[in-house]
Amino acid sequence: MTAPILGIETTCDETSAAVLDERGTILSLVIHSQDVHRVYGGVVPELAARDHLRRIEPVVAAALREAGVERRELRAIAAAAAPGLIGALLVGVTWSRTAAFALGVPWVPVHHMEGHLFGPLLEDPAAVPPFVGLLVSGGHTMLLWVPEWGRYHLLGQTRDDAAGEAFDKVGKLLGLPYPGGPAIEAAARGGDPARYAFPRPMMRGKGGPAAPGAFDFSFSGLKTAVAQTVARLAEAGAVVEERPHLAASFQAAVLDVLAGRTVAAVEAVGCDRVLLGGGVSANRALRSRIRAEIGPDGRLFTGSPRVSLDNGAMIARAGQFRIEAGTFGGLGEAAASAPIPGMLPWKPEMRDSTLGDGPGSAARPSFN
Repeated sequence: MTAPILGIETTCDETSAAVLDERGTILSLVIHSQDVHRVYGGVVPELAARDHLRRIEPVVAAALREAGVERRELRAIAAAAAPGLIGALLVGVTWSRTAAFALGVPWVPVHHMEGHLFGPLLEDPAAVPPFVGLLVSGGHTMLLWVPEWGRYHLLGQTRDDAAGEAFDKVGKLLGLPYPGGPAIEAAARGGDPARYAFPRPMMRGKGGPAAPGAFDFSFSGLKTAVAQTVARLAEAGAVVEERPHLAASFQAAVLDVLAGRTVAAVEAVGCDRVLLGGGVSANRALRSRIRAEIGPDGRLFTGSPRVSLDNGAMIARAGQFRIEAGTFGGLGEAAASAPIPGMLPWKPEMRDSTLGDGPGSAARPSFN
């Protein structure tokens, strides 16, 4: 075994470390999820940072032990440097930079959302550009056109709440446990998605794909509509009885928006390869819906839940790419907000000039 790389993830409420070999194969992946936030129904930044500080050393030690790798054998350390909760990020960035300095190996800052793009590749070697990337998580909702690794064209993003945040807040309104995504998905299986006609925000845009914000998302109005409906039902004492139908109707609205925007992007860029990343991408109904929408000739790339949720393996894999590319895109310090390195706005005239070389164009890391 040569050139193992350590990846560190501490952007929110998961402390994770992973070791990959030079081929991008996962040798170990350890994830510690912070349960304390369940009490509050959402992530408390200060508590998250404190827990990362307590957990990062034992989590890294467990990952190295599981991989059978000594610290002196590491050839690089990658860490999520942006975006995220600044206190949480600082723990991972400070620890990893210090460790890399002490070992005399490169420290590789990684953009958290670029890491999510590499998540499915950890399990499927065919998950390479070109593809339309839909990244959906608790803090972000983003639609990208990716002709090749390192070239990212922003099609659209949320103007307010992220999809995952909407799931969490609606879950809390319905009295479901945190995180809301898995709880709502489970509750929705027993509900009627047509019971409540919740809005599909920004689905009736004018001007086609060339219009400003044509692929943007908005979930705050949907969340408000659910809150108002729950308030009316609460007066009648019917929230518990209607909970499955509320969950199903809300989820159906979110899926209509996410799938609708993704299919529109597929048509706009002329590529029917779609990659899903981020925690919300683990939603089975979302995967089934997009798979059906792109048709039998399309290709959908997804990862298992362990590489879809925040994890150190995706950070290590993105770090390998950045080492191979020889550029870290200007990242260097922890930042609560920052664009993905190499990301540019998408314009319709780019369609024929950004198709890249097709599947398989992604290089395998070969650093020593």
